[in-house]
Amino acid sequence: MSQGESALDLAARRLESAIHMLEQRLGQKLREAGSGGLFEQDRANLAAELDQARARERELEEAGAQASVALGRAIQEIRAALNGQEA
Repeated sequence: MSQGESALDLAARRLESAIHMLEQRLGQKLREAGSGGLFEQDRANLAAELDQARARERELEEAGAQASVALGRAIQEIRAALNGQEA
């Protein structure tokens, strides 16, 4: 610290230096993200998860359809058995 420089001036210079470093790092991260960095990886992961969820949805729909058919058959068998007992 020189004679004419106060502690406040010194702190202000250190703050300006820290802000400059922060801006540089932020700029680097934004460039990485813009060139297929973090955002592209996130997008790819989300797309893969969506594909898996859609495949699971199709499986569940098919299982539901099969269960519906099986219940329909069971209902018919029960009705037939009940109608046979009434006669």
